[in-house]
Amino acid sequence: MNGKEEDLPEGKYLPEIMHQFAADFLARHKDRPFFLYYPISHVHGPIVRTPDSREGADKDRLYADNVEYMDKLVGKLIGELDHLQLRSKTLVLFTGDNGTARFGVDLATVHGRRISGQKATMLEGGSRVPLIANWPGATPAGKVNRDLTDFSDFLSTFSELGGAKLPEGVTLDSHSFAAQLKGEKGTPREWVYVELNGKSYARDARYKLTNGGELFDLSDAPYKEVLVPKDATDPAAVAARSRLQHVLDQHPTAPGKEPQAKKGAKKAKRAQEAARQEP
Repeated sequence: MNGKEEDLPEGKYLPEIMHQFAADFLARHKDRPFFLYYPISHVHGPIVRTPDSREGADKDRLYADNVEYMDKLVGKLIGELDHLQLRSKTLVLFTGDNGTARFGVDLATVHGRRISGQKATMLEGGSRVPLIANWPGATPAGKVNRDLTDFSDFLSTFSELGGAKLPEGVTLDSHSFAAQLKGEKGTPREWVYVELNGKSYARDARYKLTNGGELFDLSDAPYKEVLVPKDATDPAAVAARSRLQHVLDQHPTAPGKEPQAKKGAKKAKRAQEAARQEP
């Protein structure tokens, strides 16, 4: 906690400790602009009992318990904003970092229909996640915006909303969606690039092109992704293949199954664990 390794106190629940840290952060920074990144980790495996779980609950019930507890913690955090009178001045974004894992993929639905793919795939279910924005008085309630958005866009968006300057002389992939958050049209990004373990694709609002040369029509996404024949003569498909190939050419994939940075991180973690075990 706060950069220090600490043992979890007996009888304490880590998500509650994390929540208390977040609540304290809000209180300490209530009089000036702040940014709080709050990853709620207990809904990720391994799934264990929450303080509200009953004895003998099966794994499905435990997963539901963890989701419910996450909802509880989000509600408590919103309550803190209300208590500090920050609610109308604070943008809250709630999102996920990847698609549904294999064990729960049958429940990965939108409007009751199963989406294509799952976590760690190049299909829609691999990287398409909800992004819920709440900002009373600024973000229109109950509205859906279908513009493409990438996590890199958070940088420009937060900088614009917070009045901060972006670094000069640096080319950024980030596109601000601050206008869309306010219910305005804005300038949506034209494409998104996704890469995983040597595979990649570039997509726009209608088409997806993989680094293997496969072009998919996403008209019925996220439920279906229709492969477009390579010899297709439809002008829209031909133009999309050329346009998205240009994007892929600018983003060569990292060599090997895992990027070197990830391998280095794993090596450092093993060394750290070995050092802990030494007498």
